[in-house]
Amino acid sequence: MTPARRTVGDSNDIEQEAAVARTTAGNPHDGLGKRSFMTFTSWLDRRYGWSHLPKPIALVTLIGLRMVLRRHNLFDVHGVTLPWGPEPLPKGKRNLNRTTDGTGNDLTREAMGSVGQSFGRNVPLTATAPQDVLEPNPRTISLELLGRKEFIPATTLNVLAAAWIQFEVHDWFSHGDNLTTNHWKVDLAPDDPFPDHPMLIERTRSEPPVTEGIAETFKDSETHWWDASQVYGSTPEMEKLIRTNVGGKLKLAPNGLVPFDPTTLNLPGMDLAAVHGNWWVGLAMLHTLFMQEHNTICDLLAPNHPEWNDQQLFAHARLINAALIAKIHTVEWTPALLADSVMQTGMRANWWGLMGERFTKRFGRISSSEEVSGIPGSRTYHHGAPYAMTEEFVSVYRMHPLMPDDFKFRATVDDKLLMERDFQGAAGVRTHEVLEAVSMTDLFYSLGTANPGAIVLHNYPQHLQHFERPDGTVIDLGAIDILRSRERGVPRYNEFRRSFHLAPVERFEDFSSDPEIVAELRRIYKDPEDVDVMVGLYAEHVPGGFAFSDTAFRVFVLMASRRLKSDRFFTYDYRAEVYTKEGIRWIEENSMLTVIARHFPELSTALKGIDNAFTPWVSSAPSAKS
Repeated sequence: MTPARRTVGDSNDIEQEAAVARTTAGNPHDGLGKRSFMTFTSWLDRRYGWSHLPKPIALVTLIGLRMVLRRHNLFDVHGVTLPWGPEPLPKGKRNLNRTTDGTGNDLTREAMGSVGQSFGRNVPLTATAPQDVLEPNPRTISLELLGRKEFIPATTLNVLAAAWIQFEVHDWFSHGDNLTTNHWKVDLAPDDPFPDHPMLIERTRSEPPVTEGIAETFKDSETHWWDASQVYGSTPEMEKLIRTNVGGKLKLAPNGLVPFDPTTLNLPGMDLAAVHGNWWVGLAMLHTLFMQEHNTICDLLAPNHPEWNDQQLFAHARLINAALIAKIHTVEWTPALLADSVMQTGMRANWWGLMGERFTKRFGRISSSEEVSGIPGSRTYHHGAPYAMTEEFVSVYRMHPLMPDDFKFRATVDDKLLMERDFQGAAGVRTHEVLEAVSMTDLFYSLGTANPGAIVLHNYPQHLQHFERPDGTVIDLGAIDILRSRERGVPRYNEFRRSFHLAPVERFEDFSSDPEIVAELRRIYKDPEDVDVMVGLYAEHVPGGFAFSDTAFRVFVLMASRRLKSDRFFTYDYRAEVYTKEGIRWIEENSMLTVIARHFPELSTALKGIDNAFTPWVSSAPSAKS
C-alpha cells in the first residue's frame, strides 16, 4: 500500500491538529528556525517520502520528523504535562543503581516508569474512543486474513531476531493477569474447529477512563524502563529467586543453563526466569545467554573493586548488562529489521551520534546534542509528558508472523538434523525437553541459520491460532491480537495514520496490489475506516529493506529514542563514575556477536564473516560450503 503522505498542517485536518498542537505549549523555546525546520522536513516527507530522498537529506528529514512527533504524539492518560526539559539534576547524593521496581529513575518523580504505572499514549486521548470490540469478528479476521497459507520467509533475518523482540518486549511491558470473569464472547461459525463455542477471551484488567468518551486506562505490571527486567524481575521475590547472593551472580544450572525449577511460580516444570508467560526455547536461550553474561561481568568487576559486597557487584553488573542489551537492540537488531542505509546510519547515530563510533570512542562527547554525539551521556528530556510505554507502541510490536511453525534443530559441526519440533513441542513446559536434548551451541546455530516469517498478511503462525496453554486452555492469539488493540483504545488503521500525520487510505484497492487481499478486505470490512490497525500495518507496502511498515515506523522513530532519552541511566548517569570505566568499555566494545562467541566459542565458524548476529549465519551443510 502506498498512500500519499501528508504533513502536520494539511487543511483537511485542521481540527485534529488544533487538538494536538502542543508545539508552543510543549516547548516554549522553539523559535522560528525550529518551527521552519519542522515544517520543511514534514513537507519533504509528505511530498517525496523520507525513504526516497538522498541519504543526507533523508537523515535530516527523520530528525525533523522526530521533532514533530515529540511535540504532537506524547500523552499522559491522566492529563499530566511536564516542562519540556532538560530535566534538572538535583545536587547532592542520589541512588546510582537501578531499583527492582523501577522507582527513583526520575529524581523528582519517584514513581515514574515503575511497576504499576499507567501506559501512556501516542495519539490524542480523543482518538481512543471505545470501539465495537467484536466487530468485525476477530476470529474471522484471524482465519481469513492473518492465517499462514504457506510460510513466507524474511530472508534477510534469522530466527534469533524473532526471539530477541519477544525477549525485549517482556522487559518493556505486560498488562498483567487478565480478569477471569466477564469474558469477551466471540461467536464462531458452526464448522469452526476451535474447541469452545463461543470463543471466550479474558478482558484486560483496567481502570475507568479519566474522561468520559475515551478508552479505559491500563497499567504496566513490569517496569517501563529499559532495565533488563525480563532477566532480573520487577519484584523483590523474583530477584531473590534468581540470585546466588555470592559475588553478585545469578543462579545457573550445573550445565550453565537457566535453571529448571518444577515449583516456580506454581507452574509445573518451568525454567527459573523472570518471565513465565509465552515461554519457548528461543526465550530460554536468550535468558541463559544474558544470565551468563551477567556473571561474566561480575568476574570483570570483582578484581577491580575488591571492597564491593554481593549487592554492589550485582547492581553494577545489572546496570552494565542492561545497557549492553539496549545497545544491541539499537545498533544491531533494529538495523537488521530496517535494513536500509539511512537507518543503518540513523540507529547508530542514536547511540554514537553523527560523529560516529570511532570518533566518539576516541574523543568522547564534543556536544550536548544527541544528534552530534548520541543519546548516551546527553541530557535527560521527557518532552512534555511523563515517561511511559504506550498502548500504540504495544500494538505496532505485535510481530507474531516472525515465528515459524516448525523448527529443525541441527548440529553446528556438520548441519546434521538432530531433532524436529513444532512450536508446541518447543514451548511452555516442553521447552526444557529441548534444552536437555540439544546443546545450547546447536540451538543457537539452528536459529541463527533459519529464517523467520515475513510480517505480512497470510503469514500468522498456525500454531498460535490454536495454541494450548500450560493449563490446557486453547487460544487463538491472532484473534486476541486484533481484539486487544480495539479493547485498549488503539485507533483503527486510518485514524492511527491521521494521528501520526499521515494520509488515510480511501479505497480498499489502496491497501494492496493483490486482488485477492482486496477482495478479502472488502468482504470482511464495510469501509476502509473499519480496517484494524494490525491488518493495515501487515498489508502496507514497506520501504526497501524494511521488515515492517512505514506507519509502524513512525511510532518507532519516536519511542526508540524516548526509551533512552528519558532514562537517567542512559543520559546524565551514563558515565564511568556510575558504570565504572571497565563497565563503559565493556558496553562500547561488545556486541551480540561477541557475547555469543564468548559463551559459545564453537560457533566461530558459523559467525565468520557475519557483521550482524540477527542476519543469517554461515551454514555448515556440505552444499553451503561448496
